[in-house]
Amino acid sequence: MTHARKHILVVDDDAIISESLVELLQLEGYEATAANGFAEAVRALDTKDFEVVLSDINMPDADGFELLRLLKKRCPGTVVIMITGYGTIESAVEAIKMGAYDYLTKPVIDEEIRLTIERALQQQALLRENESLRKQLDLRYGLDGVVGHDYKMLKIFDVIDAVADTPTTVLIEGESGTGKSLAARAIHHHSSRRSGPFVEVSCGAIPETLLESELFGHVKGAFTGAVADKAGKFAAAQGGTIFLDEISTATPALQVKLLRVLQEKQFEPVGSNVTVTSDARVILATNENLAAAVRAGRFRQDLYYRVNIVTLTLPPLSQRLSDIGLLARHFLERYNRELNKRIGGFTDDCLRCLQAYQWPGNVRELENVVQRAVVLTRNQHIDTDDLPAEVTSAVSESPSASASVHETIPLKKALEAPEKRIIAEALRAHNWNRQLTAEALDINRTTLYKKMKRYGLEVAPLVTS
Repeated sequence: MTHARKHILVVDDDAIISESLVELLQLEGYEATAANGFAEAVRALDTKDFEVVLSDINMPDADGFELLRLLKKRCPGTVVIMITGYGTIESAVEAIKMGAYDYLTKPVIDEEIRLTIERALQQQALLRENESLRKQLDLRYGLDGVVGHDYKMLKIFDVIDAVADTPTTVLIEGESGTGKSLAARAIHHHSSRRSGPFVEVSCGAIPETLLESELFGHVKGAFTGAVADKAGKFAAAQGGTIFLDEISTATPALQVKLLRVLQEKQFEPVGSNVTVTSDARVILATNENLAAAVRAGRFRQDLYYRVNIVTLTLPPLSQRLSDIGLLARHFLERYNRELNKRIGGFTDDCLRCLQAYQWPGNVRELENVVQRAVVLTRNQHIDTDDLPAEVTSAVSESPSASASVHETIPLKKALEAPEKRIIAEALRAHNWNRQLTAEALDINRTTLYKKMKRYGLEVAPLVTS
């Protein structure tokens, strides 16, 4: 065995004991250092990082509990094992409460110290792995993973932050590819249920005859092919979150059962009379207008009112022009990491193409385009040649673009059309209230008024029936 990279500090005012433990640990392949007391231990900690500290409790200058307090404050990732020749249950309990990994009594048996250190290092590795995974989850599913600086997205971030740690049912609306699943995961990840499961169900991808069984489970013999009991997705999501995508495709019978789960937190598996209590937070999503589905008689009105408590409406990418470059760079960074590439960015012509395209597939399509470019390009920067033909052809069709992507136009003129559109959308969103619009756009009212006058937006358009 070799543990050359694992550094262990042995602290004991008895030099014979500390040196003998150091010798034992070095024979085991660890890099071990002796400190004869609290003061020497502090000096050693100032010069090197240690994975494990073995510390005597009874020392003349300061006891081991003082060192333990110092380590928990300065080196929270270090594993501390306490050793004493005067072991009592009370001191052992106190050491564990303060954060010590284990408590050993003298004389320390060689095999006991070996096993204790090995287990301590295994636990430390597991904790570090968990921390690494948590950071990855924060990056991918936290609010940092839902990219956007557009004022519409900033409002969505505020709602996610407000509603995440509540039991409230959330309905997410938006076109396919706008990031509804990512928003649902962000809500789950920012809630107190984040340690519980996140179960995603695409209702439209499961046959109608199987969807009820998939969600609520079934018992043996409930229908042809039910050869054994099966727990459903609601049972799998206990203590966590269940995300029901494409909820508009649910059958009338399933809508009744969903209504009961949302109101009473109870359901019965298919073919069973046993009532199961649900402890799953429900988030739903649809790319269809549910209010229109209610009027058409395809969606229950009472269920609609039950799910339409907090609604997030994700805008299509064509309405988030200012976010296209930001999202493209975000995806570039991700696929640089995943594919071990070092692509520096996008050329100006490439960015113009990306911003001129309408993105019918929304954020998902943009991600796919960037991933494809990262895979195929042999350049240091992604250029127009690395984009699909339908994306590059959009430039010549865009009224705000010149006939050729290589023709240079003044930046101020190029930005006029998107700026006018963004201001007009903000005004409509706030019922032409200039104060609210200025706040949403993060500009003062005078600047907003000048721009409205410049673009002929001083008067709200009349709405005729």
